[in-house]
Amino acid sequence: MFVKVCGLSTPESIREAVDAGADAVGFVLTASPRVVSPAQVTQLLSSVPDGVAAVGVFRHEPAEDAVAIARAAGLEWIQLHGDRTPEDVKTAHDAGMKVIRAVAIGSAEDAFDSWGEELLLVDAAFPGSGESWDYSSMRSKGLEGRKWLLAGGLNSANVAEAAKAAGAWGVDVSSGVEESLGIKDPAKIRAFVAAAKA
Repeated sequence: MFVKVCGLSTPESIREAVDAGADAVGFVLTASPRVVSPAQVTQLLSSVPDGVAAVGVFRHEPAEDAVAIARAAGLEWIQLHGDRTPEDVKTAHDAGMKVIRAVAIGSAEDAFDSWGEELLLVDAAFPGSGESWDYSSMRSKGLEGRKWLLAGGLNSANVAEAAKAAGAWGVDVSSGVEESLGIKDPAKIRAFVAAAKA
């Protein structure tokens, strides 16, 4: 099970995620209580070892702007939320970026088609809300055999069951490993990664 821990902002939280076995870490570079600056990310990358993907997360920024910000931060992965087009994925790829494209569970059916992204991320109807949803509904989206991440309302208590119900290739967590908004809890990070990879 591929595990991404998102919304990280300190070297300590990155080390906890990496030491626990996370495959990817995410940095929020868009308006959010978890936002970090490109300069902060550049410094934080020294805590991310080779083999762990470091991902810049964007919401409504045009793909060109997101790419420029991610580049300035020193990132090679970009996660695009919001209303997107296949051209956005191409723009990121043309710039040498790897792409995680995020869609909400209530999106139009064609949003779940492959647009060439490395990973698809499927989130709750209201991304970032931390609310769980009917993960088994993903079985009808035709994603069997594709690399995609389940997100939204996951925590150490439900991640294994949720991933199995959804048929997910991987999982993504942020609020589910926090002690308060934007502040990660080391014990919750360890418990989540362990439960996801059990």
